[in-house]
Amino acid sequence: MKEERSAAAAERILDAAEQLFLDRGIEATGMADIARAAGCSRATLYRYFDSRRALHLAFVHREARRVGEEVARGIEGVAPDAVLVEAMTRAIALVRARPTLAAWFRLGEAGIAAEIAQSSEVIEALGVAFLGRAGLASDDLRMVARWIVRIIVSLLTVPEGSPDEERALIERFVAPVVPAQAIRNTG
Repeated sequence: MKEERSAAAAERILDAAEQLFLDRGIEATGMADIARAAGCSRATLYRYFDSRRALHLAFVHREARRVGEEVARGIEGVAPDAVLVEAMTRAIALVRARPTLAAWFRLGEAGIAAEIAQSSEVIEALGVAFLGRAGLASDDLRMVARWIVRIIVSLLTVPEGSPDEERALIERFVAPVVPAQAIRNTG
């Protein structure tokens, strides 16, 4: 019961932070602002998130899990040779469609997103969504997932001319590599 209340309080804080990140930008949002918006003291906020970076990580991890779950649902029934391309393009579209997520890739904020994107929970959430059927060994799964996350962050930070052009890049330069990794590691 206590854990549930604690989790709910942390979610309320992250929800308050989400709106501030959208309205003010990630870098411009301080812990005092978040505490005020969440209706708690700074001491309470720091009990849940011991630093600004910890709060940022928790927020991005939560959103990465959500995106990963949506991507996983969206690629059900997709042919195995098209899963990676579909998953990556869906993830990019989902992030862009959500103003609070897109805010992490604005000019001046992208460095935070790139740093956080390399954390294990983000990679794990997206790796499972993208590569769950690839048959990769766990170490290779992490390495390939990290590379895929970097490509996604790159495309979110510096977009191509259109989603179709991004899909073409992923089809030409990413998709051919991952199946080769999967075959090599399952044989």
